[in-house]
Amino acid sequence: MEPLVILILVLSVVVGLTLGLLGGGGSILMVPLLSYVAGMDAKESITTSLFVVGVISLASLLAHARARNVRWVPGLVFAAASMSGAFLGGLASSAIPGAVLMVAFAIVMLASARNMIRGRAKGSGTEAKGRSLWLYLPVGLVVGLVTGLVGAGGGFLIVPALVLLAGVQMKHAVGTSLLVISLNSASGLIGHLNFTAVNWLLTLAITAAAVIGSLFGARLTSKIPEQKLRRGFGYFVLAMGIFVLSQELPHPGGIILALVVVLVAGIVVLCGKVPALAAACPWSKPESPTRLTKPAD
Repeated sequence: MEPLVILILVLSVVVGLTLGLLGGGGSILMVPLLSYVAGMDAKESITTSLFVVGVISLASLLAHARARNVRWVPGLVFAAASMSGAFLGGLASSAIPGAVLMVAFAIVMLASARNMIRGRAKGSGTEAKGRSLWLYLPVGLVVGLVTGLVGAGGGFLIVPALVLLAGVQMKHAVGTSLLVISLNSASGLIGHLNFTAVNWLLTLAITAAAVIGSLFGARLTSKIPEQKLRRGFGYFVLAMGIFVLSQELPHPGGIILALVVVLVAGIVVLCGKVPALAAACPWSKPESPTRLTKPAD
């Protein structure tokens, strides 16, 4: 077996581990892996990624379902809307240049990372009640459209949507996102296969390696605190978004923009970690007096 193929399979295990652990991120790694390591063009990478991510999401879903981390009704409602968007996005992507798709992919990743790192403005850690399932329809449609266009299973959008908009706990958002990703990927794949050929031998080998990693990742989810899992996911998505931008934008624009994003991200992190700097950050809100003082017993 050639060293390059071995490297691709090892990295595929990492992709599966990420998807099983975080409920997303598989496509964020898989598309760059197929493009920059396996040497596929952008549209073949996207189509192959949809197949691989769909299969490993299904494998991880079974483990999360046994752990009761899947919210079936919201997940199926979300999936019904997003599958329609994924199919339309898959068809529309044939008319869009590959570089444009990759840049759009990176921009969505950066926006998603920001939301996950900042987290919910309010919340006690319990799931929100009384949220209308109608909220899932427009959000699911947009997520599905992005999935079909850029070959992302959607976990990097689905997990934040479930956590930030629907009030679902992180461990349940991870499990539920795998249900949606599986269905999204299948729908987007059908759209892409109308005009894109796939190297099925390599694809099946990558899929097998990724499934192995996903099963290990699913076992680790319950052992990591929710806040750390959410923030870790956000920083991971941020890093990958910067990398894709640096590769796809014309030189030296990609490098310059990536450095600017890194600088801004560093400032945001410092504002959140260093109390002395927090007051100088325009986006930081001072805590209310009622939260700073403890009432007398």
